[in-house]
Amino acid sequence: MRPPSPSIPEKEFLYTSLKESLRLDGRLPMEIRTPTLIFGDNLGWVECSLGKTRVLAQIEGKMVKPPPERPYEGIITIHSEISPMASSEYEPGRPSDEEVTITRMLDKVLKRSDAVDKESLCILAGQRVWHIRLTLHFLSDAGNMLDCACLAGMVALKHFRRPDVEVIGDEVTLHEPTERAPIPLAIHHTPFCFTFAFFRDPMIPPIIDPSQLEQRLSAGLISIALNAQRELCVLQKLGGVPLDPDEVLKIVTIAVQKAKELNNIVDVRLKEDWEGRHVEVR
Repeated sequence: MRPPSPSIPEKEFLYTSLKESLRLDGRLPMEIRTPTLIFGDNLGWVECSLGKTRVLAQIEGKMVKPPPERPYEGIITIHSEISPMASSEYEPGRPSDEEVTITRMLDKVLKRSDAVDKESLCILAGQRVWHIRLTLHFLSDAGNMLDCACLAGMVALKHFRRPDVEVIGDEVTLHEPTERAPIPLAIHHTPFCFTFAFFRDPMIPPIIDPSQLEQRLSAGLISIALNAQRELCVLQKLGGVPLDPDEVLKIVTIAVQKAKELNNIVDVRLKEDWEGRHVEVR
């Protein structure tokens, strides 16, 4: 069931506010909502919040036989489904356009960008590799679920630790965390996704991290995935208003700065969580 369209007073109030560079939640046009990261007891369990948008990421790892065409690489799969828990707009079993867009973008940002070294997941060539499964649960939709899901998934990959494995000949021994300290995944780089909303009125500036109402009333969205080292991974624009190359370069520059800030926040939170854990090896 789709929610009712925004009323005319809501539209006019939002447009008038944005023309004056004011947003309904008090942010500036190029200000993102402060991310909140909550870590669970299990490694790889992360709940990420951007305002009232909440996404839960969970990672599981198991040993499997690799496909014959890629015998030296581990497997990474991403499973996500937006249920009516996030919003009444979504229906179970019937993926919406937004859900398809989010799923494809997550695959590009977290998997195809080679954020995780797949060859490091190989245990015994052609016989045993790690299969890393990332599951994303969308708990609440208050706008811009894509950025929140990308952040949750990336932080979960950095937070996860796999059990240590010993290989002697063709014999593979899996050590429990109580015997040997678990090993983090080999991360090549840390991409973050930033979504910008554009409007038809040239007097309204573009905004980053749109809320649900801003996203619904925008004339187009552009999503940029990059890391703190200024490496552009994905740039996606689905329809909407045409943009000049200078405008695109301008928002890419802003996204680079935001990626550096976000990278620092993630590193600090991961360090705090790891220092608060008691790892006992017998």
